[in-house]
Amino acid sequence: MTLLKRSNSASDLYVCKVLYRRDRLYSRRTKKPLTIVLGREARMESPLIPQEIREKTKYCFECGVCTASCPMAELLSPQYNPRSVLQQILEDPDRALKSEGLWLCAWCYKCYKRCPQGLKLPEILHTAKQEVAKRGFDASFEKAVSIIEKHIPFPILCWYTCFHPERTGIPNDKIVAMKEKLAGRPKKGKKPTNRQGRAAIIGSGPAGLTAACQLAERGYPVTLFEALPKIGGMLRKSMPAYRLPRKELDNEIQLLKDLGVEIRTSTEVGKDIKFDELWRCGYKVVFVAVGAHTSLKLGIEGEDLDGVIDALNFLWTAKESAKVDITERVGVIGGGNVAIDAARTALRHKAKEVVILYRRSLNEMTANPWEIGEAEKEGVRIEFQVAPKKILKKDGKVAGLECFRVELGELDETGRKRPVPIEGSEFSLQLGTVIVAIGERTETSFLPNEVERDRSNRILVNPVTMETSMTRVFAGGDAVTGPASVIEAILAGKRAAGFMEKYLNETGEREDAHLAS
Repeated sequence: MTLLKRSNSASDLYVCKVLYRRDRLYSRRTKKPLTIVLGREARMESPLIPQEIREKTKYCFECGVCTASCPMAELLSPQYNPRSVLQQILEDPDRALKSEGLWLCAWCYKCYKRCPQGLKLPEILHTAKQEVAKRGFDASFEKAVSIIEKHIPFPILCWYTCFHPERTGIPNDKIVAMKEKLAGRPKKGKKPTNRQGRAAIIGSGPAGLTAACQLAERGYPVTLFEALPKIGGMLRKSMPAYRLPRKELDNEIQLLKDLGVEIRTSTEVGKDIKFDELWRCGYKVVFVAVGAHTSLKLGIEGEDLDGVIDALNFLWTAKESAKVDITERVGVIGGGNVAIDAARTALRHKAKEVVILYRRSLNEMTANPWEIGEAEKEGVRIEFQVAPKKILKKDGKVAGLECFRVELGELDETGRKRPVPIEGSEFSLQLGTVIVAIGERTETSFLPNEVERDRSNRILVNPVTMETSMTRVFAGGDAVTGPASVIEAILAGKRAAGFMEKYLNETGEREDAHLAS
């Protein structure tokens, strides 16, 4: 019963199990489809509901897992509730097509990953948005942009990395006008740092930027530490320019400078400044948002050959230099967003043929489905259920890749089917460059032992407060979740800032009382 295997928690499993049994038993007894069980037969026949949506929502249980999983629902509560938007699409499509809620999905697919039915809600909403664009209902889009501007610290960043309204068919002049409106929004000036207690932010990806912005807006002195020469974290290091123009990133980051945040680039905590020194420097709270910058190794023969490239380093080089050292035939190993970005970036440089090798099926691919589709449109070929065996060499350089095919067996600890090698299925590909994108992990050796981590080196935190096992040390973003979406990192930074402020307030009250005495 694959329905139940998609659930990520015991509570989700229980709810879905009860609903499944109730509705499936009734359906079997009456010989009627679930659409009737759920009372939707008439609604499904409405000509206002595109066929794609009708088919995808037939078996929705209305369990609410989508809303419970959605970072945007938490960021924009009560303005946005994905389950309510879906229900409105089904029950009152005319009203739904005029709702700003359609435009507030950030394409993170957390709802899909946790949905017991695997319902791709982002794509359902996308279909509805395309219908809106056809009918010219601009007001809902404009209202959604206003909501984003008010509640999201870096709306332009999210525009490029999350929302993608340009994909819906809205006229380009409307897109440009709304984007210019966001870019030209009133900038917040420096706040008087009249509050006691200083905050240190380690890492300047979306989680670190958000936490720094939130605390600075409330008048706290904040210092941002970044190991790279420029701030931006993974947004600057691995996000291709075609997805996030460098100029837009720089303009958004200017907000922190306007707020008076102290920015210390080329400063690696643990090397240039020890973690324990932060307390001696007067910082009262620390937020760790170092991201996941260390790529995993394949562990196969030939991995150290000239021509084998780490995906993150490749993306960084491609952004910083007009010339990258790759050949015309490129193989990318992996199935996440980094693998897709690397493949598309290779095509934009010297490569004439790019193939992605992924050891599972399309359904198990962790990359966003729409990005996979765009990569294929651009000419990227994807080989599924293929795993590398060894990298072939000639004159000390990559000459090809020996692979084998796999079949999918039982579920592993990630909830996906485990690849099992098929005996005698070996074959070779002629390649000059192999880009490795099988995952990233966080480098946290600079942290004290009191900060607990899991086997994958991810930092363990209280999911409500984002505080680690060490008092006054918080963490968020990819350092906690592993590689995830920009909007999830922003939510973590915003949530952590709220609880960090409580410590800073307590510090200020104690210091004020001491001065008064």
